[in-house]
Amino acid sequence: MTPDAHAIAVMGLTVFALFLFTRDRIPLQTSALIILCLLAIGFEFFPYQYSDPKLETLTKLHTIDPTLNTMVDFRAINLFHGFGHEALIAVCALMIMGSGLVKTGALEPVGDSLTKLWKWSPALSFLATLLLTGLLSAFINNTPIVVLLIPILVSVALRTQSSPSALLMPMGFASLLGGMATTIGTSTNLLVISVAAELGLKEIGMFDFFVPAMLSAVIGIAFLSLVAPKLLPKREVPMNSTSTRVFTAHLVVQANSPAVGKTLSELIALTNDEIIIDKVRRSNGSVVMPLSDVVIREGDKLLVHDTPDKLKSYETATGTALYAKNRIVDADHPLEDDEDHQVIEIIIDQRSPLLGRTLQSTHFIETYRMITLAVHRRGNQIKEMPRGLGNLPLELGDILLAQGKREDINTLKSLHEFLILDSVMDLPTSKKAPMALGVMATVIIVAALGILPIAVSAVVGSLVMLMCRCLTWNDISRSLSVPVIMIVVSSLALGKAMTITQSSDFIADQFVNLTSGASPIVILSGLIMLMAIFTNIVSNNAAAVIGTPIAVSIAQSLGVNPEPFVLAVLFGANMSYATPMAYKTNLLIMSAGNYTFSDFMRVGIPLTLLMWLCYTLLLPMIYNL
Repeated sequence: MTPDAHAIAVMGLTVFALFLFTRDRIPLQTSALIILCLLAIGFEFFPYQYSDPKLETLTKLHTIDPTLNTMVDFRAINLFHGFGHEALIAVCALMIMGSGLVKTGALEPVGDSLTKLWKWSPALSFLATLLLTGLLSAFINNTPIVVLLIPILVSVALRTQSSPSALLMPMGFASLLGGMATTIGTSTNLLVISVAAELGLKEIGMFDFFVPAMLSAVIGIAFLSLVAPKLLPKREVPMNSTSTRVFTAHLVVQANSPAVGKTLSELIALTNDEIIIDKVRRSNGSVVMPLSDVVIREGDKLLVHDTPDKLKSYETATGTALYAKNRIVDADHPLEDDEDHQVIEIIIDQRSPLLGRTLQSTHFIETYRMITLAVHRRGNQIKEMPRGLGNLPLELGDILLAQGKREDINTLKSLHEFLILDSVMDLPTSKKAPMALGVMATVIIVAALGILPIAVSAVVGSLVMLMCRCLTWNDISRSLSVPVIMIVVSSLALGKAMTITQSSDFIADQFVNLTSGASPIVILSGLIMLMAIFTNIVSNNAAAVIGTPIAVSIAQSLGVNPEPFVLAVLFGANMSYATPMAYKTNLLIMSAGNYTFSDFMRVGIPLTLLMWLCYTLLLPMIYNL
């Protein structure tokens, strides 16, 4: 077939979309919105007519007038149907329910049980941890599972004098392996199944691909428990480093200080907006709120918390004197360690408001009252810059080491704008935990039995959690991820455009021609590998939605059952092992384990090849290709 102008334009836009999704400096939601807008503008100004398959079927069956014109217009408004798509509704509802499990502390008993097991047999416990991680991830969003297990594994590693880096990456990858087992394991699974159903395939049930997924997962977990730890170098965990500690001190404004007469905002500007002033105590003992327009006077004591080097630099920059316990800081009177402050790691992912920006331009320090200690980039620590860390543009995958009061850390966490890892990682406990678990189990059972579609059962489950006070409306709004929503909507729009313009058919024909003479098994194997490569470069959801119509077209060209080809896309798009940016949990374990990019390739590439081989063998056997 020869593609028309619309098909060529859609294929060009698909290539542009894949390019945009690889740009670290552009937030994922922005890239998705650009694609959606370009599609909408294109189809609005250049309407496209296509033959409606439903009308064609009805005319062939003589249910309606056979002479009826089956050509219909495809316009821009059709591209926005993704906002109400069943897959997106299911993804959002499951995110909400996952938030309910986290808030009620429903997963905490899992962590407690594993901690006790580790004391008995570390080797067996590691294997049990990987198996349990995979099993839970088949039904629950893997992010809270990984967040729960990170501090447990770090603590165990330090207690047994082993390296946490040997444990964390296998655990993170086990969660990805388990997520392939059911339709609700990942958002990618839901999207592939929904798009395939829209293309006319019979609906794939929740456990229809459980057998190949779990067989492959068992083999993968064996690799992760026996081989992966030997491939990973020992690395120090940043969170356990004692090289960066925060101290409490006062900056005392003396008579000859240039700070006298300046406002607090002017004083802060002298430090490149890095200083945080907690209190201003006047010489008469009164305390003034540290507002920006407060005028500094002689004798004022400014309460500050920071590292020794930073405190000394503030002393120099502001022309004040550094005091601790009412005595000037010197060799005989050192600084006082601040026990109220704790270290956290803020991971810059695609949803972060800091991505591509500096701490100074976002007013991070004064807004969130967090002290910046260092930035880790690709395994290397950036402690200082000529213009200070506040002027460093932050990139995808950067790890910001910060310190602040526990109450400020809790406030930062509650905003759900940042991917945060702290040294305590305490989950809230609640009497509502059994209720949250019961609701989640009911939703899964109802959907698995086919009583209700997963989108309906998950929405009802979210309502029950809300009414039972496992969640609040604030929790619900914070649990929804704008990047996920936008990438799903734009990918669905792009997939729809590829289908109606038949560009997916053209790509499928070229794929089949390139593999001319090859068996369906070889083509299936090539499709799995192609999706695995794409998912480590671009968004896995985008790769899945774009790949599904192509997979169906390939199967139709070969005259074989399309279901294994759809599953090839599903499994391939979930193989996010080779790069830290391929999946959010990869960024979490990269931070906690202090891994480098090459560490992910060292374990991720062999695991990808192993899973590719497993599915290449299992899918043809199960589906008689």
